[in-house]
Amino acid sequence: MDPSWRGRPYYSLDAMYRQRFGEKVYKITLNGGMTCPNRDGKVGSGGCIFCSAGGSGDFAGSASLPIPEQVRQQIRSIREKRPVRRFIAYFQAYTNTYAPVEYLERIFREALQHPDVAGLSIGTRPDCLPEETLELLGELGREKPVWVELGLQTIHEETARYIRRGYDLGCFERAVSELHSRGLEIVVHTILGLPGESKEQILETIEYLNGQPIQGIKLQLLHILEGTDLAADYRAGKFEALSQERYLELVIACLEHLSPEIVVHRMTGDGPKDLLIAPQWSSRKREVLNALHHEMKIQDTWQGRCFAQKGE
Repeated sequence: MDPSWRGRPYYSLDAMYRQRFGEKVYKITLNGGMTCPNRDGKVGSGGCIFCSAGGSGDFAGSASLPIPEQVRQQIRSIREKRPVRRFIAYFQAYTNTYAPVEYLERIFREALQHPDVAGLSIGTRPDCLPEETLELLGELGREKPVWVELGLQTIHEETARYIRRGYDLGCFERAVSELHSRGLEIVVHTILGLPGESKEQILETIEYLNGQPIQGIKLQLLHILEGTDLAADYRAGKFEALSQERYLELVIACLEHLSPEIVVHRMTGDGPKDLLIAPQWSSRKREVLNALHHEMKIQDTWQGRCFAQKGE
């Protein structure tokens, strides 16, 4: 068994990176200067109800800088704190395939040309993957690993309408099929704590994803951020933010139901402190992760859930 997997009842992102690259790998977050069809009027004008003005890229580089400079700055910043040799270039802000394919090819190749960038991760929407973009991603994926991150959030259409996702489940399934047929790795974003969703509904989303040809998942806590329509509903008392205890319970339940072959790319998050309204406990990310692992041990969730490398 790979020693980096010991003591973890799930296939962690760090374990996957070490297995694939033989060492620890860090993400650098980039901004390609794009927008979103859910903001510019093509699909909608307000964006998803939870999305900040930064388009979920509040920690990404500055769009005013060319991609090679963003890459250099991010690598330099990480290396000032820790000795890291290899990186994944993560296009995070807004919808990162929502541009002409010529522009996408230029910025993606600019990121990949840095000798210490080992792969590419691209956050996008399933309704923003036209044929020419899929062909480009497939070509890049034959050169270096490419992960495509799709923001599904939930399989439940009533919730999807409330959060103004702007596409149906069939659209997601078609995108997954097209990406999978080109050998691309797919990471799906889900949100725990969406207003009105029960634990049973959350687990239905997990079970559904177990049946899809995906390789990764992000279990994201719902952050209530200043300036969003979600914040207005929260202040109006239409729903409550999750407590830490409830969130840990939901994460553990998701991990217990998740296929062991799906890589867990995230189990919590720390929203930008200047925008975060609730839950405030989520800003202590390390504390939350420590509490999660402690709770797993108490519940014996670990037993029988440490995974050997495939083929062993």
